[in-house]
Amino acid sequence: MDFERLNTDRKELLRRNRGLGLAVGALAAGQILALVALLNVLGSERTVIVPPTIDKSFWVTRDKASGAYLEQMGSFIAWLVLDVSPGTIDWKKDILLTYVDPAQHGALKARQEVEAERLKRINAATAFAPEQLVPSEDGQNVVIRGRLRTLVNGFETSNDPKAYLVEFGYAGTRMHLRTFKEVPYAGR
Repeated sequence: MDFERLNTDRKELLRRNRGLGLAVGALAAGQILALVALLNVLGSERTVIVPPTIDKSFWVTRDKASGAYLEQMGSFIAWLVLDVSPGTIDWKKDILLTYVDPAQHGALKARQEVEAERLKRINAATAFAPEQLVPSEDGQNVVIRGRLRTLVNGFETSNDPKAYLVEFGYAGTRMHLRTFKEVPYAGR
């Protein structure tokens, strides 16, 4: 046996092992730094829920929103659904669908598409003037009372008092529209 050659090979293997050890150490240090960074970020994430316009202060907890928030969101949803014309219904429908509960998305989309086709066919427009908002924090809904004015070809065909129920629910950390329907108008 060639002792000199074996000794050189042994030294070469030791040098390679030291290099691999340093690489493993650097990778372990990187993993530890990534874990520390992840732990610092964990728990600091915030979900900001803001209605389209802020008129009043409100609060939102994990599964409920204040009456002021319900009023603001309900007014916005009513504007999207009830203040429409042949030229605005398509983009308002698209905005509305971003707020809809996933379980109700298909049904509300179909309803809005039928309504869009009807408005375009008869060249109609509707305008809703809210008069009263009645929020329910327990039910996470708001009843909106007001006057719905309908114009067909520029001529007013109706101007009736109407009431609508707007129900909200939580999915994850975001409030979604569950129901938008007409209810009997029970004056003030």
